[in-house]
Amino acid sequence: MTRGSDVAATLRAAGCVFAEDEAKVLLEAANHPDELNRLVEQRVKGQPLEHIVGWTDFCGTRMAVRPGVFVPRRRTEFLVRKAAKLAKPGAVVVDLCCGSGALGAAVSDQLGSCELHAADIDPDAVHCARLNIEPRGGTVHHGDLYAALPAELRGTVDVLLANAPYVPTESISMMPAEARLHEPRIALDGGTDGLAVQRRVALGAAGWLRPGGVLLMETSQEQSQHTAGIMAEAGLLPEVVFDEGLDATLVLGSRSQSGTSH
Repeated sequence: MTRGSDVAATLRAAGCVFAEDEAKVLLEAANHPDELNRLVEQRVKGQPLEHIVGWTDFCGTRMAVRPGVFVPRRRTEFLVRKAAKLAKPGAVVVDLCCGSGALGAAVSDQLGSCELHAADIDPDAVHCARLNIEPRGGTVHHGDLYAALPAELRGTVDVLLANAPYVPTESISMMPAEARLHEPRIALDGGTDGLAVQRRVALGAAGWLRPGGVLLMETSQEQSQHTAGIMAEAGLLPEVVFDEGLDATLVLGSRSQSGTSH
């Protein structure tokens, strides 16, 4: 199987919606026909394309993605664009629940320069994030949310990104098999109401943000008002924003310029 049309036909028969595009990626990744057959077989079995080839196109840049690590979604590019607009070059940026580190890396690219930190509790994610963050001069920390961060960052963070899991536990079984079977449960499961990790992130944010700093969290449109309520309870000023083209919903939580709670 060496022709793109043959690969595309095989992928299409396996249910791949973007068979032609995926065929091009696999053909580029393979160095010889046997390797191509192996890669196609992996894809037909349902392994995510990004895990097979080791990268994903995110915000126009190839970001490393390794097996067992959450694959950044295209809709999350909205979060990156918002964060880059809010920050200035040289800003202190933290990518919490960073997964592959693609969000923080993309924000750094758009700003040109920043003090970039990322953190995740999953060792596989931390290893992958270092491939994306460290070449940009950033640092990746291993640990549970804020406990992973250096204490000297407290009160200095300009932009805090948190693409925390927000799928309710009972809804995990309805997710596509690619996510359900190949991405870590900890990166998907948001607890009973889908808000458990978001709640912990919001409650700790004010102590790490500088006055005027902003927390950005992706969520679903259905959950957005609940997420906004959590931010308000945590002393942040919430704002819900949408991008219809990407079907993306964000909640921004700003710390007051005076540093006091709202």
